[in-house]
Amino acid sequence: MSYKHNIIKERFDLKITQANEIVKGEFELDKHANELLGLVLTSDRDDLLFYRGTQKIQFNDHELFPEEFESRLLMSGINVSPNDRIVKVGTPKAGNGRLEVWFKDKDHVSTSFVPYRVTIYAFSLVEPENNQ
Repeated sequence: MSYKHNIIKERFDLKITQANEIVKGEFELDKHANELLGLVLTSDRDDLLFYRGTQKIQFNDHELFPEEFESRLLMSGINVSPNDRIVKVGTPKAGNGRLEVWFKDKDHVSTSFVPYRVTIYAFSLVEPENNQ
């Protein structure tokens, strides 16, 4: 198996269907992932994610971001180089590679609620193949 630059890029989606709801997502990383390098959040409605969203994120039962961590701090704008858009989380060992996200939508004066999608991108390192 070959991965460009030995990095797996995976996408996980959460659907936010009601105002002020909490949605939990549990996601398994690719079985070849050895270390989680970073995350980034995006949405089909970036304005709602920016103003209304907070979350808690755990990786293999270790907290990466605490409850009520603002989504805007995990987003990246178009003025940022594509190679600099991920939020680095160190390099926790993947093991069984389980990512848990508790996303919370809450009212904000700058936006009105409509259903939206939150997307979490995970970037993981794969050990290079030994060519013998």
